[in-house]
Amino acid sequence: MFNYNFHWRPVMKSLPDLLEAALLTLQVAVLAMVIGILIGLCLALVRMHLKGPVYWLASAWVELARNTPALFQLFFFGFGLGAFGLHLSPYLIVLAGLSFNCAGYLAENFRGGFQAVPDTQLRASRSLGMTAWQAYTRVVIPQVFRIVYHPVTNQMVWAVLMSSLGMLVGFRELSGETQIFASRTFRIFEYFAVTAVVYYVIVKLILGASRLLAVRLFRY
Repeated sequence: MFNYNFHWRPVMKSLPDLLEAALLTLQVAVLAMVIGILIGLCLALVRMHLKGPVYWLASAWVELARNTPALFQLFFFGFGLGAFGLHLSPYLIVLAGLSFNCAGYLAENFRGGFQAVPDTQLRASRSLGMTAWQAYTRVVIPQVFRIVYHPVTNQMVWAVLMSSLGMLVGFRELSGETQIFASRTFRIFEYFAVTAVVYYVIVKLILGASRLLAVRLFRY
């Protein structure tokens, strides 16, 4: 018979700490996305224009990021590098793991975006006297970002949610902090129910902000 007694008071007392941990979750996800976007762009361009060892290195990055579990990648940076004497803090482990994964997924998104932009755009830019750098940064890449905007938003949501794996390497983000409080008070359901609501609100804020930004950026 169901006789569980709910006690929300400990959760309410811990709510400021949980919200602070939520900000840390958002911080590491945003940094991972920034790094992932920069590296993903480089990986996409390398796979499109270069050959040889650099191409194979970029391809290996993309294949590993997309075809192995995110937890495996996190453990590699947390424990795999430790076998070689390189010990990272929990924060850097999560940041490296998320950045590696985001870069691999975003590289394929960007490659599809580049292929969707007609080659005539680049040739026309060069014929007007632009350098290759100017043609890409002023003509091609802005169009690519417009094409991949929504997949990038989805990747941002993924980064926020997957940062919860950080509690397995000792990172006290939202899920890690929740686990600690829940183990101290034995109010498992209450803490994780509130944490689920916090994650839901964060995701909805990201999606809402992305819609507002899209209206401003792509109003034409």
